[in-house]
Order: sequence, then C-alpha cells, then structure tokens
Amino acid sequence: MIKNKKILIVGAGGFIGGHLVDRLLKDGNSIISCDIKPKEYWFQDFENSENHYSMDMKDITNCKKVTKGVDYVFNMACNMGGMGFIENNKAECMQSVLINTNLLIACNEDKVSKYFFSSSACAYNKTKQQEVFIDGLKEEDAYPADPEDGYGWEKLFSERMCRHFMEDYGIQVRVARYHNIYGPYGTFDGGREKAPAALCRKVFNAKKNKDTKIEVWGDGKQTRTFLYIDDCIEGTLRLFESDFSDPVNIGSDEQVSINQMIEIIEGISGIQRLEKIYQLDKPKGVRGRSSNNDLVKKVLNWSYNIKLKDGLQKTYDWISSEMQKEGVNISRFTKS
Repeated sequence: MIKNKKILIVGAGGFIGGHLVDRLLKDGNSIISCDIKPKEYWFQDFENSENHYSMDMKDITNCKKVTKGVDYVFNMACNMGGMGFIENNKAECMQSVLINTNLLIACNEDKVSKYFFSSSACAYNKTKQQEVFIDGLKEEDAYPADPEDGYGWEKLFSERMCRHFMEDYGIQVRVARYHNIYGPYGTFDGGREKAPAALCRKVFNAKKNKDTKIEVWGDGKQTRTFLYIDDCIEGTLRLFESDFSDPVNIGSDEQVSINQMIEIIEGISGIQRLEKIYQLDKPKGVRGRSSNNDLVKKVLNWSYNIKLKDGLQKTYDWISSEMQKEGVNISRFTKS
C-alpha cells in the first residue's frame, strides 16, 4: 500500500482517475488532482485533494506548475471515449502524446522518482484481432506495430517515450495496458461511453419506455473482455509498487460477445428479451479482443475478482439510479 506520499494524478476528473484519487486518499496520501475539464464535469471531486480544474496538460508550463515536490505521478489523461469517438476523432486522440511527453520532461526536471502511464489494449496489432473469441493478446503481440489508428498509435508511441525516459534519465516507469474498464461514475451517454455503459443505458430506457427493441452497433458478434473498475485500481497499484517496468495487461479473460452482454443486462434489469436492431454502419472496432493474463499473474500475483455479471449489476444499478434522479445534470456524465 502506498502511504504518506505526495502524488500527482493527471486526468483526475475522468473515470479511472477519479476512482484512483479516491483510493489513494483513503490510503493516507496527499493528492494533487488535475484535469482539462471544468469542475462541473469532473466525475468525482474530493475536497481533501488539491484540485486544478480546466488545466490543459498539453501545455508544458502547466505540467511544471504541479510536478514540484511530488513523489509519484500517475498519467491517466487522454482524449478518448468509446469506439464511436476514437474512430471519428483520430487527430484529437493523437494530441495526447503531448500530455505524456510534457509530463515526463517536467518529472525529469523535478526529479520525480516514479511515473505511471495508462496505456490501452488498442495498442495491439489489429491483424491479430480479426476473428471473434480470439486467444488472449500477450504483451509481445503489440509488435510488429499496427495498432488502432489514432488512439492506439498515441498509446504505443507514449509507451516507448516512457521506456526511453527510463533508459536515458533513470525515471522508474510503470505501464498498464487497460482492457475495457467499466463501472460507476463514468460516461454513459453523449457519444464517448463504452459498450457496458451504453448498453446499460439502452436496456434501462427500453424498460422505462416499454420498448421491445434495442439498437446495437455492428452485428453483435464482436467479442471483448471487460474489467470492473475496482479490479482495475487494485491491479494498477500492484503494478506501480512492483519492480516490473515493461507494459502489462490489466484486464480480465472473461470474453463475451456484445449479444451475450446484452442478455446479461436484460437479466439484471428483469426485462423481456429485446429484439436487436443491428446498425452495421456504426463504428464497431476489431472483431475480437481479449486479455492474456499470464504475465500479470506471474509478475504481480494478481487476477481480477469481480465477474462480468456482478460488475454489470453494480454498473446498471448506478446508471439507472442516476437516470431516475429528478433534475440530475446528466451532462456531467457525458463528457470524458
């Protein structure tokens, strides 16, 4: 457990970043929280953290303002969303390389001892993801490089930047390749949401409006693995405190199709089986993506605990609760 450290978390107003701030505060650390979003769009906001709202970390002067005297830095920031966003905003996604590069420069100048970078399964070679229910992707499958265009290239490039700063300047780096993290206190509407949140919202609305149909991007056969946020935070902190500096998968190996996930959410909601309206013109990403967890089990002795059905229950309950609140500012959860 990390205790009594001064820690900078960039992207703290986002989904994973907000949960990370919560955990590290509870563990007795002093937290500096930064995000480009204004205060009203932070998913979680903690009074006992030093909060910097509307701070663009693509500007190196902002990075240098907050790295002084810091023990550790967690870079959770990037411009991203679900497949609909990253396929249609490649240039915006690529600009996140500036955040990572500028943070590393500032950390090197201020002698920050350890640095975490949140990478993604989108860094993996697309040619290995052309079938459904594929074998889990191993860390070495990122090369030869052919990642998701835009967002995936940004992640792979930034991974290498971390590696070279460690080699040249001695900064200890830790890199996690996240596989579809989901859970409460995240985006569930507006275009940036990922499949679990989007489908929870759609099923809830169908139940509320007594609809019998649900719109599904693609043919519903595409497969993924999904990791609940609590497991993500635990795996992240174990990796950070380890002595392993190469990229590591942080994900589950419970692979399901989108159709199967809809059926799980239907069961959670108690709704009758919905007719699926497949939207084949919508972004759908690779056909299959799964996490191979051999390395993370070996180097961290870690595996996920929360099964997909249990995590979806928690996520559905939270999203349905938010959507039922009178006068709730739903837009707070539509910005990423």
